[in-house]
Amino acid sequence: MFLELSQLDVRYPGRPRAAVAQVSLGLRAGDIGVLLGPSGCGKTSLLRAVAGLEPVAAGTIRLSKRVVSAVGAVVPPEQRRMGMVFQDYALFPHLSIADNVGFGLAALSREARSSRVREVLDLVGLDGAQARFPHELSGGQQQRVALARALAPKPDLLLLDEPFSNLDVELRERLAHEVRGILKQAGATALMVTHDQLEAFAIGDVIGVMQEGALHQWDDAYTLYHRPATRFVADFIGHGVLLPASLSGSGAALRVHTPLGDLEDLSECPLPTAYPGGLCDVLFRADDIVHDDASQVKARILRKAFRGSEFLYTLSLATGETVLAHVPSHHDHAVGEWVGIRPEMDHVVTFARLPAA
Repeated sequence: MFLELSQLDVRYPGRPRAAVAQVSLGLRAGDIGVLLGPSGCGKTSLLRAVAGLEPVAAGTIRLSKRVVSAVGAVVPPEQRRMGMVFQDYALFPHLSIADNVGFGLAALSREARSSRVREVLDLVGLDGAQARFPHELSGGQQQRVALARALAPKPDLLLLDEPFSNLDVELRERLAHEVRGILKQAGATALMVTHDQLEAFAIGDVIGVMQEGALHQWDDAYTLYHRPATRFVADFIGHGVLLPASLSGSGAALRVHTPLGDLEDLSECPLPTAYPGGLCDVLFRADDIVHDDASQVKARILRKAFRGSEFLYTLSLATGETVLAHVPSHHDHAVGEWVGIRPEMDHVVTFARLPAA
């Protein structure tokens, strides 16, 4: 692994709980990693520790197999060969775009600096903007300038701290795709922080979901969605609910009994002995539930959100549970109406039943 974190702790004075607790992960050269989670989960503290801006209380950080952070042994940030793109871009308003991008290239000759500035501006689609100033550019263009400036010195690792948070919602996902293309073309290894799932899915090769300083899962987007390792990941990623269920049988005869009916042919589902009495909770994503008027299972529409090609329906079962369903938008049912639904699942994910409150 190019970047390796092992049992990493980050603590702040006066706070009883660690900001980052026992986090281990690895990032391969040329890959883009994303730290995802709610505000205060520790993702920015972890990024700052990687940058060398925060000391570690335990564990190690290795970059290209060299220890850059450990207790009592910290390589200064300026010696880590890392670039950073900040949330507010941190461009110098009084400098031209060329001078902003070339700010970290003072060791090069004027000709070499000018050539590298032109090269990275072309990479981000802004060649010809050298003489302009930050206030003359849009937010998306300023973000590209900040990216070009971070890439100009050819860092070993690029760190991005919520780089799209100041942009319009409509622009974020598109720009995330574009930035991914830029980073891949540059052959850069990068670690980014965000709280936005769509950004994380658009840019990341591997994504880490964090909560209260802990890393719950470090995986690709498909696995996070379809094979969440914990209840928190299941709840945080995508639209879905956990419903009470019970397991019976084993092997090919394994059945999961749910309020939506029995699920069968579940060779990847845990055996009933995995849970006391076979009692568990099963994850139903919105795309696991199909609208079917012929189904014996009926649900009442509590809310609906129009998404263009589909509705996201919030449905109440007769047994009292609430589920979510993506339904094609030509199925325009009224709030309060009862509709037929059935499960159609390729991945069945179960968790131990939580004790009653």
